Amino acid sequence: MNETPIAELGYEDARDELVDVVKLLEQGGLDLDASLALWERGEALATHCEQHLAGARTRIEKALARDEE
Repeated sequence: MNETPIAELGYEDARDELVDVVKLLEQGGLDLDASLALWERGEALATHCEQHLAGARTRIEKALARDEE
C-alpha cells in the first residue's frame, strides 16, 4: 500500500488508492490490525477526496459568479 502522506496526493491518486483500499478490505483475509490500519487510511483518503471536490466546486462557483457580473 502507498505510504505517501495523504496531504501530498492529488485527487486522482487519492481516489485510485481509495479504490485499492476498498478492494483489499472486500477481499478480506487480513488480520484485525492490518484491516483497521487500512480502514483508517481509507477514511483519510475519502476525506481528502471530498476536500478536493469541495475546493473545485468553490472555484467553479466563483468563476461562474464572475462571469455573471
